[in-house]
Amino acid sequence: MALLSSFVVLGSYSGLAISSKYNLPEPQTPIAQEIYDQHIMALWICLIIFVGVFGVMGYSIVKHRKSVGYKAANFHHSTVVELVWTAIPVLILIAISWPATKTVIAMKDTSEADITIKATGYQWMWGYDYIQGEGEGISFYSQLATSQDQIRNQAPKGENYLLEVDNRVVVPTGKKIRVLMTANDVIHAWWVPALGVKQDAIPGFIRDAWFKVEKPGIYRGQCAELCGKEHGFMPVVVEVMEQEKYSQWVAERQKTASAAVVNTALVKNEASKN
Repeated sequence: MALLSSFVVLGSYSGLAISSKYNLPEPQTPIAQEIYDQHIMALWICLIIFVGVFGVMGYSIVKHRKSVGYKAANFHHSTVVELVWTAIPVLILIAISWPATKTVIAMKDTSEADITIKATGYQWMWGYDYIQGEGEGISFYSQLATSQDQIRNQAPKGENYLLEVDNRVVVPTGKKIRVLMTANDVIHAWWVPALGVKQDAIPGFIRDAWFKVEKPGIYRGQCAELCGKEHGFMPVVVEVMEQEKYSQWVAERQKTASAAVVNTALVKNEASKN
């Protein structure tokens, strides 16, 4: 009954927990899906080991107890048993490490990206520069949008409390997005669980990762490296749009940037005249 109950519980977990707030977010990229599948596989393996080891222990304790007349056996070792309990863990490790290694290799393949974005960590916000592909030249800072009244418990908290920003990272569907990560001051980490991306941003170094999303939506993450007193106030928000809407967003951003340049030039010109 214990064995059956264990398998029923984990079976339900495998099928239903993907939508649970207590589980990993629903995977939105091939890498995130592989990570989730391997997570579930490891849980199944752990359950089988748990039931096998403690099942044998429980059976032995109950069946061979002194009160029913069993006497302790007198033996030193068994070469066969030692070989078996060495070989089984090795095979389990190979079964886990083989797909994990392939996933790690795929995670590091940032070649042939359609769009490259540089993410720079600051205390305590993110700076983004679109440096290659559609949107090249766009730059902005992304800061926490949660009001101080909410943080101080002086106003009702919204659904995305501490997870909303004033400027989202916007990317198109179906494109390979390469993200270059660095930092301006201390170590930060760019982490969006649903996209399967988590990479430290280290001052003086450039790290990179990639993702490709087919489904439009808004995907949230956070800085995952303790970076100072406001570490919990620098969320990451990625908005994935259909290609047509993304092109419109790029055009609007570039138009706004051009207008800002013109205004700055006019101000400088007027200042020089005075």
